[in-house]
Amino acid sequence: MRVMTTSNVKPQGSPLVLIIDDHPFVLQGCARILEDAALARVIQASTLTDGFRQYRAHHPDLVIVDLSFRSVMLGGVSFVRRLRLHDRATPILVLSMHRDPMIIRRVLDLGATGYVLKDAPSEEFLSAFHRVRQGRSYLSHEVASEVVFSEAKSSSSPYKSLTLREVQVLQMLSEGKPYSQIAQELGLSYKTVANTCSLIKGKLGARSLPELMRIALKHIPQLPEHG
Repeated sequence: MRVMTTSNVKPQGSPLVLIIDDHPFVLQGCARILEDAALARVIQASTLTDGFRQYRAHHPDLVIVDLSFRSVMLGGVSFVRRLRLHDRATPILVLSMHRDPMIIRRVLDLGATGYVLKDAPSEEFLSAFHRVRQGRSYLSHEVASEVVFSEAKSSSSPYKSLTLREVQVLQMLSEGKPYSQIAQELGLSYKTVANTCSLIKGKLGARSLPELMRIALKHIPQLPEHG
């Protein structure tokens, strides 16, 4: 085991982060991102068994764990469950290539604090790290919308008739975001967002924007707040 510090002199209050992944490139990449940003000391583990051993020995302030390992497919799910049996407080950030909504929902229900995709840019990884470190949950808008969309299609939700893009827009409306902000975050024109909202109102039978937002708040599946 190697403890990597973000500088030769540890910053006051620098958190201890445990990263568990069986891909050396991912381990080194995550540590380097945190190191370059001068955010943390890092403990690395390449197996789930060693990861739990390091957790018990060092009591890190935050755990970052992959879901899939060569020895145990989706072993990270069991790790999250096991850790939560011992510790309900330490933030857990799952870092994975899996974007299956059912898997994401499952690991969040088991107690993961946040979920970020491995192919996300480093800026998003850092955003997720900051939120999870503060004890706040994290999902990107894209991933959160996919989870909502999947659950809507498999239930009696009024969202069954909506497209994934419409679900994304509706989610952001329910957060109180104006058309201009939604357009900017999704890379759409203001007119496209306005037209999308009109289509959503028609599909859900809402006569006004406030009524549409009330429908969204009532029926949308509860997910962690996202970036």
